[in-house]
This record gives sequence, C-alpha cells and structure tokens, in this order.
Amino acid sequence: MSVTPAPDHSRDSKDRPFGFWRRSYAMVVKEFIQLRRDRVSFAMIVMIPVMQLLLFGFAINTTPRHLPTAVLLQEDSDLARSVLKAMENTAYFRFTREVHEVAEFDDLLLSGQVLFGVEIPRGFERAVRRGDRPALLVAADATDPVAAGSAMSALGTVVQTALQHDLHIGDPASPPFEIRSHARYNPTASSRLNIVPGLVGTILTMTMLIFTALSVTREIERGTMESLLSMPITPVEVMLGKILPYVLVGFIQAILIIGIGVLLFGVPIYGSLTLLALLSTLFITTNLAIGYTFSTIAQNQLQAMQMSLMFFLPSILLSGFMFPFAGMPVWAQYIGEGLPLTHYLRIVRAIMLKGATLPNMQYDAIALLALMLLAMTIAVMRFRRTLD
Repeated sequence: MSVTPAPDHSRDSKDRPFGFWRRSYAMVVKEFIQLRRDRVSFAMIVMIPVMQLLLFGFAINTTPRHLPTAVLLQEDSDLARSVLKAMENTAYFRFTREVHEVAEFDDLLLSGQVLFGVEIPRGFERAVRRGDRPALLVAADATDPVAAGSAMSALGTVVQTALQHDLHIGDPASPPFEIRSHARYNPTASSRLNIVPGLVGTILTMTMLIFTALSVTREIERGTMESLLSMPITPVEVMLGKILPYVLVGFIQAILIIGIGVLLFGVPIYGSLTLLALLSTLFITTNLAIGYTFSTIAQNQLQAMQMSLMFFLPSILLSGFMFPFAGMPVWAQYIGEGLPLTHYLRIVRAIMLKGATLPNMQYDAIALLALMLLAMTIAVMRFRRTLD
C-alpha cells in the first residue's frame, strides 16, 4: 500500500509574497505588449494631450480681434476715412466689405459674412464741422455676445480719443459725433440664445458619431460580419442600412432639444421650421457618415470610440460653440471649416435667431452636403478593402 506524501506548504508560504509580485509584474508586461500592438490606442495617448495643448494654447481666444466688418459708406470724405481708420486701430474691427445699399448691408449681417456693420450717413463731415454731433451707426451681430461685447464697449472711448488730434477737439467729454450701437438678433446679449442652439449641434455630433462608429466593429466582434458579407448585398447598401435608422433617432433628438430650448429657455424660432428640419437632417446624416467611416477604419470598438473622441474634441473647440470663431487664427479657421458642426452652428443660429432663408446659408448647406458625400465615399472604399 503506497502512501501519498503530504504537500509541502512551507515552500508555498515562503514564495507567496514573491509570487504576488511576479504575477503582477507579468500582468503589467502583458498590458504594455498589448498596448504596443494596438497602435491606434498608443497614438491616441500621444495625440489627445498634444491636440488639447495646441488648440487651447494657440487657437482659443476669448477676446477676439480683427473681426470682419462691413461699411455702408454714404459719404466718401476724409473725415469718414479717418473714422474708419481709427476703428481699425482699435484692433477689434477689420473692414472686409464696402457696400452702398442698405439691403446689402443687412444681408451681410443676416448671412453671417460680417459681425459688424458701420453706417456713415450723408453730410457727416459737414455736420461735424458745424458742431451738430451727427450719429454714426454701428450694428452688431449679437448672436455671439462674447464676440460682439468687447468691440462694442470699445467704441465709446477709443474711436473718439483716436480722433481728438485730427479734429482738434478741446473737450473730450463732448465728442464731435454720436455713436449709436445696435445689437441685432440678441439685443439683451443673453448667453442662452447663443448656447442653446449650439447645443443642438453639439449633442447630435456626439451621439451620431458614437452610434455608427460602433456599427461595423460591433458586427466583427460579435462574429456576425461573415454572415452579413455572405449575403448578396453591396457596401453601399450596408452603409445605408446602418445609417438610415439613426437619421430618425437623430431627428427625434433634435426635436427634443429644440423643443426644450423654446419652452424652457425661451429661445425664439424666427425662421422656417421646415428649412431647419431639412438642414438638420443633412447635418445628422453627415455625422452618421463620418462615424460609419471610423467604424470601417477601426479594428475594434475601443478604437472606434477613440476616433470619435479625436473628432469630437476639435469640433467643440474650433466650431465657434465655446469660443468665437472669428477670433481664432486663420489656420484654426481653415480646420474649423472642415468640421460639420461649424456650418450647422451658423445654420441653426441663423434660422432660429435671425430668420434667415436658404440663400443666406447656401455656403454652409453646400459645405455640409460636400462633407457628407466625401465621408460616404471614403466609407465605401474602406469597406471594400476590409472584405479582403
């Protein structure tokens, strides 16, 4: 009869503390190896902090300057030119357009091509010389109170002080002309009228990207992609099948956000609801197409989420939602023009607060359509390559 020797627990008890650290070390090494193999995640670790630093450090400016301004010059005199030059010297205004009709003046503000409009009336110089203190009108697009506030506050003192030497004004308390400022579309400078319409685009961007960014990678991880590919279906049909159901979801979200904004926060809708619905649908489809493109590039759901985050971050910072778009550097504005949220923010604010029509927003509508078609083309091409 053989006797099984009892296990020697004394050795296990001696190695137990060291075994804990060996196993923990092995897990740490395993995670580093897995991270090194996941190149997309490794790139995100580097790119996200670098992107945040560059965007916040260089592109973000809470005191925007050199803002686009139009001038309705009804009198072309030396004094009128001196006034405009003095306004430019404040560094807040940059005259980009000169018009001669009131209708064109109003259209530039309505379409958002300029943020300010300066009207110099006829007989301005003669009235100043006679001491009649004529009025100089400065109209501002106040849908973004931050962009307009600093420039408007500088008008009362900076312009007149700059002209004292040229006009030989003896009493600074009695300026030779009166500045009448008019904050259009948001006279009370309420931040809610700026933020709530912007939240429509921001929330839709976040949710729509996530919905479709996970669509293809989810099929791969669940093992249903092979069954899907075995069916007689083309990549375009797969893409439309993934996108179209979420168009309705996004449309319902838009209705909820806009409805709450109107009923709870008192945001008006001066424009056409039908036009707002059509362009919102275009914006939703564009973001769904971009998210679907990410899903064809990513290898797993984590990578798809990381790509969505990398796209969502600059969308918030460079679109004009958090900071004035016109106050950003030119290179940042070029990047912002390639983001769907930039164009939709202009559209939703213009329709809700200005009552703008499609001709006033045709540039942004065409830009959204072009971005949607580009994203869909890339998605179909990428999907074909993933079939190999």
